[in-house]
Amino acid sequence: MDREFLIDLFADFGPVTIRKMFSGYGISADGINFALALRAGLFFRADEVTIPDFEAEGSKPFQYSTRAKTVLVNSYWELPARLFDDSEELAQWARAALAAAQRAKVKKRPKGKKAVAKKTPAKKTVKKRAAKKAVRRVGKATRPP
Repeated sequence: MDREFLIDLFADFGPVTIRKMFSGYGISADGINFALALRAGLFFRADEVTIPDFEAEGSKPFQYSTRAKTVLVNSYWELPARLFDDSEELAQWARAALAAAQRAKVKKRPKGKKAVAKKTPAKKTVKKRAAKKAVRRVGKATRPP
């Protein structure tokens, strides 16, 4: 799939940003990646709300092989082939994929709060360093010349 084909494909959905990614393209709207266009096909973001729709269509999750194993990526599912000919329904699926990506983004936010909590010990480290420097300075001042 080339870039122009993807732009036409998402015309009923609305404006999308298409960026080179892996062996294909990442497709996003409102700064959120919701689809992947790869050699293996077009994959939409999915979650517990939308996966049943993909399963009902006989779609499968994205997977790739490494030397050691096959990795299953359950968060992206192959778009049913029939949707390539129905741009209005494809737009509905794209909106559902964008909603799934937005829900996933909200779920990730608590990790940011943990990162803030981890920064607290760093302040203590800075205070300890300052205290050590103060001790060294005092030690230098008490030494005879």
